[in-house]
Amino acid sequence: MSRLTIHVTGLFLLLLTACTMSKQERGEQLYQTNCASCHIAPSPQDLPKHLWKESVLPEMAARMGIKDSTYNPYAKNTFPEQEAMMKTGIYSVRPAMTMEDWKLLKAYVIESAPEKLEILPSRLLNAPLAQFAANPINLDSISGSSITFLDVNSEKGIIVSADLRGSVLAYDYRTKKRVRQDNFQTSITSYTAKDSFDFVTMVGYLNPSEIARGKIYKVKNKRVEEVATNLHRPVHTSVYDFDKNGVDELIVSEFGHLTGALSLWSADEADSYKKKVLLGQPGIVRSIIKDMNNDGEADIVVLSSQGNEGVTILYHTGDLNFRSEQVIRFNPVYGSSWFDLVDYNNDGYDDIITVNGDNADNTYVNKPYHGMRIHINNGQNQFEEKYFYPLYGATRFVANDFDKDGDIDLGIVASFPDYEESPEFSFVYLENIDAENFNFKAYGLEEPSLGRWLLIDSGDVDNDGDLDIVLSSFTYYFTPVPEDLFKKWSASNIDVMVLENKLQ
Repeated sequence: MSRLTIHVTGLFLLLLTACTMSKQERGEQLYQTNCASCHIAPSPQDLPKHLWKESVLPEMAARMGIKDSTYNPYAKNTFPEQEAMMKTGIYSVRPAMTMEDWKLLKAYVIESAPEKLEILPSRLLNAPLAQFAANPINLDSISGSSITFLDVNSEKGIIVSADLRGSVLAYDYRTKKRVRQDNFQTSITSYTAKDSFDFVTMVGYLNPSEIARGKIYKVKNKRVEEVATNLHRPVHTSVYDFDKNGVDELIVSEFGHLTGALSLWSADEADSYKKKVLLGQPGIVRSIIKDMNNDGEADIVVLSSQGNEGVTILYHTGDLNFRSEQVIRFNPVYGSSWFDLVDYNNDGYDDIITVNGDNADNTYVNKPYHGMRIHINNGQNQFEEKYFYPLYGATRFVANDFDKDGDIDLGIVASFPDYEESPEFSFVYLENIDAENFNFKAYGLEEPSLGRWLLIDSGDVDNDGDLDIVLSSFTYYFTPVPEDLFKKWSASNIDVMVLENKLQ
């Protein structure tokens, strides 16, 4: 049989199949074909009907070049923003399918979607959290809190924070005094202190924007030097000397908006940095540098959201070249927020713990698939989800043996909990009771609503030999919250909450 005959026969069978399909089946086929080309296609069951109708489908149509509603993705944006959006080519000017097919796809999704999402069953947190004593701290004289970076230095008992106003503050918890304060111009999202200089990352625009205004400064002896510019909403920077030439490279997580990137910045002999894109996609959240395949080369493990969600390992093949392999994939509505490498089962291989819960987008609703997941490594960097703790709006976590009994406990903050019904789930401490069977006992704070907890870190801040937990508050209004709670946060002088471990 000739190739032409095979082609014609295949086309005939395809047309015959399309003709015998019901409208619902054809709509499902169109949805799967068009939504799974670059990421996992979410199930229509993952969002309620009104969000599909009012938000997701209009945006999808605009990206496919289909005029199906009054939705205009450029509306309410400045002219410079519109120009930047147009240059991305995200919104096609040519329709990707016929209007008839689009209507079938749209009908399938809306008919399949639920009126409301499943509600998590009522749960109780154990109280009180007797292992820790809560100690609220005011770092400045300004009401409310806008902390965008948090780091604990266990060695010195120093809590380093940075905020929307461009202020970097080092607070000595042991003496209760500020030991250093620097001021920059814009919001700081990452800060790395080296022996003789610091790297400071400025996000540029905090809110979604396609205009690249982020920067990284190198600060030495009060001298500030720009080393990376035109970054697309950078939210995290890792610093490491990959090529072992004595000069650190920068691995920048550009969260972006419609576009973004994981980028590597390397310095030449004149100390001028140049950019190399390692992953060209939006929603890059964080990177961790670790030799994942024991070949003596440092690799990059990175978490991405905003579409192609998941965890990717970039194996260093030498000369600042990397081979990427996505080892965990998530549904794009999950809202991946943070991850860490933790040897949970103590077998010598790094497992991956993730939290999903970013809800500051166009699909704001309590989502039962938000929470913390433990992915176990089989020893070959293949990961299987073994445990899920549901938690609306989970955003950050710390994992360590806080009670010193030989297993991993966790502290989790949720910036998007159900503040109306269960605000106590804005922070959860999971005490590991039976590691092998993933049995945890959950605790909450006695006064959970003292701040809108966004960031979390851990370390021995009081120098007593055990690990404490530090939470920071961010009272910026970015999702609906009860009015009385928002007023309370805005008037509050609590910036940081130290949970002192009373184990020792």
